[in-house]
Amino acid sequence: MPTFDVDANQTALRVFDSVRALAFVGDLSMGQPTDHSLRTGWLAARLARAAGLDSQACDTVREVALLRWSGCTANASGFAEVFGDDIAIRATMLDGRSDWAARLEALGGAASVMLPLAETHCEVSGEIASMSGLSGMTVTSLRHIFETWDGFGFPAKMARESVPMSVFVVALAGDLEVFGRTYGTERALELITQRSDSRYPACLVATAVSNASGWLDELGRATLADFDAELITPDMQRPTSAELIADVIDLKLPWMTGFSRAVATTAAACCVRLALDQTAQTRVYHAALIHGIGRAAVPNEVWNQRETLAASAWEKIRLVPYWTARAGRQTGALAEAAGLASYAYERQDGSGYFRGVAGHALTLEASVLAASVAWVALRSPRPWRDALSAEAAGKILREEVERGRLSDVAVDAIVAQAPARGRSAKRATHRARLSAREMDVLRVISRGASNKEAARELAMSPSTVRTHVESMFRKLDCSTRAAATLKASAMGLL
Repeated sequence: MPTFDVDANQTALRVFDSVRALAFVGDLSMGQPTDHSLRTGWLAARLARAAGLDSQACDTVREVALLRWSGCTANASGFAEVFGDDIAIRATMLDGRSDWAARLEALGGAASVMLPLAETHCEVSGEIASMSGLSGMTVTSLRHIFETWDGFGFPAKMARESVPMSVFVVALAGDLEVFGRTYGTERALELITQRSDSRYPACLVATAVSNASGWLDELGRATLADFDAELITPDMQRPTSAELIADVIDLKLPWMTGFSRAVATTAAACCVRLALDQTAQTRVYHAALIHGIGRAAVPNEVWNQRETLAASAWEKIRLVPYWTARAGRQTGALAEAAGLASYAYERQDGSGYFRGVAGHALTLEASVLAASVAWVALRSPRPWRDALSAEAAGKILREEVERGRLSDVAVDAIVAQAPARGRSAKRATHRARLSAREMDVLRVISRGASNKEAARELAMSPSTVRTHVESMFRKLDCSTRAAATLKASAMGLL
C-alpha cells in the first residue's frame, strides 16, 4: 500500500513564510485587515530604531509583532464561551471602544475574565516562537505580550523595566496602526497619549508622537515587498516545516485537533497511489496542511452549531476558502500551495465554494484535496455526530461520485488505501515519557473535554484525571491545555 513519507528537505520552507501565514491567521482571528500584523511590524521596526534599540532588540520587535496574535486560535473557544462571537469581541477590544470595558465589568472585571485567556494565548504564542527556532528574547516577549508599564497587565502583572521593551514597542505600534486606520492620525495620537505611563512608557509615546504622521503617510504607500524587506530577520531565514501552521489552525476548534495533518497525510498518500511526481506530492501536502487558514475568519459559535445553519452563517463558511486564497498573497513560498488549498471545497459539478467552478477547471491535485478533506471529515468526530467507520465514509464518498460531485479517480485511490489518521506515536511517546493512561487523557482533553467529561469517557474519577493532567503538563513542560495539545501534535502524539 503506497504511503507518503514526509521528507524535510522536500517540504521545508523559511520560518518567515510560516510566520507570515500565522500572522494572517492571527489577523483574521482578531477581526482585522489581513495586513494588520505586517503594518504593525513595519511601524514597530520604525519605532524601535527611533527609540535607540540595538539591532538584536529590533529583530525581536519584528518577530514579536508578526507573532503577537499567533495564540488567538488557542483561546478562541474561551473567548466564544465568555463573549459569544470570539472575533467581533476582539475587534472591539483592539478598537478601544467603551463597550469593551463595559462588557468586562459586567462579567466581573478584567482580571477574572482575561487572565485565563491571556495565559493560554501567551503560553501558546511563546511555544510557537520556540518551535520556530526564534530567540529566547522573542519567546519571553510573547509570553508577556499583554503586560503593561503600570503592572496591571497579564499574565504576570510585571511592570516597567521588568517587561522586555519589545512588548511596549509592539503594543504601541499595534495601537497606532489600529487607531490611525480607524480614527485618523490626530485622534490616534490622543488615544496613545492617554495611555502614556500606563500601557507603555512615556518616552516611547513621545517618540511615536513626533514621528507618527510621517510614518503613517509612508506606511500608506508601502507594498508587500516593502513589508518583506523590512520585517525579515536572520532567524526567520532558517528552514522549518509547515506542520506548525496546521496545528495552530486546528487549535481554534478543539474537536479538529490533528485534522489538517490527517488531511495532508491522506492527500499525499493518494498522490503517491496515483503516481503524481514529487513536486505535486509536496504541493498537495502543503495545500492540505494550510487549507483551513480561512476558518479563523468564522466565529466558533458558527462552527459549533448543532442545528441547520442559517443562510448568513453559511455565507461566512463559504468564504473560508476565499480567505485561504487571500493568504497566498502574503505567504511567500506557500503562495502556490495556498492557491491550491482554496479549492478544497469545490465540487466537480460546480456546487462547491467559493468559486463554484466545475469539471476541467479542477485539476487532479484539487480533486485529490477535496476528496481527502471530505474523507477525513467523515472519519472524524464532530459536535453533532460521531466519527463514521471507514465503510460508512467510503459509501458516502462513492455516492458523492455518483452525484458528480467528487472525482472517482481520487475517491477510489483514497478509499482503497484507507490511510490511518496521523503519525505513529510510539517513538514520540517514549520521548515524552507519558504513561499509557496519560496518553488516553491527553487525547480526550485535546479535543476540548473537561476533567469531568474525560472522567466519564475514560471511566476514571475526576481527581485521577486531574492527577494525570498535572503529570502530563510537567512532562510536556506546559501549563495550559492548548499548549499541551500544540506540543503533543508536534511530537506526533495526536
